[in-house]
Amino acid sequence: MKPTIGFIGLGKLGLDCAEVFAKYYEVFGYDIYPRTSDTVKVCETVEETVNNSNWIFIAVPTPHSMCYDGSVPSAHMEPKDFGYDDVKNVLKQINEFADASKNIVLISTVLPGTTRREFDSLLDNHTLIYNPYLIAMGSVKWDMVNPEMVIIGSKDGNDSRVQELIEIYKPLMENNPRYETGTWEEAEGIKIFYNTYISAKIGIANMIQDFAMKIGNMNVDVVTEALANAKIRLQSPKYMKAGMGDAGACHPRDNIALRWLAQEYDLGYDMFSTIMGAREIQAKNMANFLVAQAESEGIDKICIHGKAYKPNVEYTIGSYSTLVGHYVAAAGLPVVYLDPLADNKADVVDTLDEPVVMLLAHNRKVTYGYVTEFSNDDLTDGFYTQIPAGSVIVDPWREMDTNNEDYKVVHYGNTRNQ
Repeated sequence: MKPTIGFIGLGKLGLDCAEVFAKYYEVFGYDIYPRTSDTVKVCETVEETVNNSNWIFIAVPTPHSMCYDGSVPSAHMEPKDFGYDDVKNVLKQINEFADASKNIVLISTVLPGTTRREFDSLLDNHTLIYNPYLIAMGSVKWDMVNPEMVIIGSKDGNDSRVQELIEIYKPLMENNPRYETGTWEEAEGIKIFYNTYISAKIGIANMIQDFAMKIGNMNVDVVTEALANAKIRLQSPKYMKAGMGDAGACHPRDNIALRWLAQEYDLGYDMFSTIMGAREIQAKNMANFLVAQAESEGIDKICIHGKAYKPNVEYTIGSYSTLVGHYVAAAGLPVVYLDPLADNKADVVDTLDEPVVMLLAHNRKVTYGYVTEFSNDDLTDGFYTQIPAGSVIVDPWREMDTNNEDYKVVHYGNTRNQ
């Protein structure tokens, strides 16, 4: 019998994921907010979704407390675990409303040990699988069907339902991913350490950028490209492009949460505090450079081109742009943002009337270059508004042509020819 799929949580990620499933299966969905879809049958209650589905995917948030997303300094704050109330509430409702045994698949990010400690006891005669996704805002559907791997964890690592879930996924996939299976704890670990490994790679690339700025006669790209091509011991070139720091709703908070876990288990050291501390100092170094440029050019305002944590999305949660902006403001200069999509409109302007020092935070080619479904036009970067002549554009990606008659272009991280 063909499986029926239920999705509880049709928010930033869940709806796109549910619509991918809906290409091959009958999919029912529920969210606490009104949602519409051409392919997912949106239900009015959790109960309706549960009893129309034999596989139920939970895609509700596991949020951190306010100010713990990495968009402002947080390394000094007391480490905290994620919040699991939404997941627990959904599991209790499934247990209450289910008219038969269900296969429950949790895709939300949790810390290692959470599923067994927090969720297992909430269910009676249901199977609970932990199956986190490697997806990102702006490319959810492409990521969903072209994953590097599919991560699936069960209670003992050998549940027969794991193979059933793999068979459900196979028709969706456009590539031929590997399936990494194990216990709940192993699957939890694969997901969160995958994310924090990315943070570490970006932090190392930006550390080299800091050295380039301090030492002189050094282009960070020469160094990082050599390291990126060291494929015997360094694993891949991805995330070896120095520029803006790691950002978004997942990676910064994962490192913050792992600080809590290291403390909880008395690990004896806190690597994650170092990663987050370095991220903040790197942002401060960039902000100080912007301020220094403004002072040397007689300009009294900093503009950051892009407030959302990456281009093509509206979310400012975990934004590295706002972290840099925090340090600019702390240095005493006003900062404004250009971003037509940003969900936080504070200090966002539509136009610029006078020269600014502008940080070119958004770069579509760097962010989405691996996503082949996007057209070349989508990857072509243009300014969000006209930039006044006499401005200084600081390009941390070192992509923009430095030969420009209208404004000075500075390649942040390349001090060889500047």
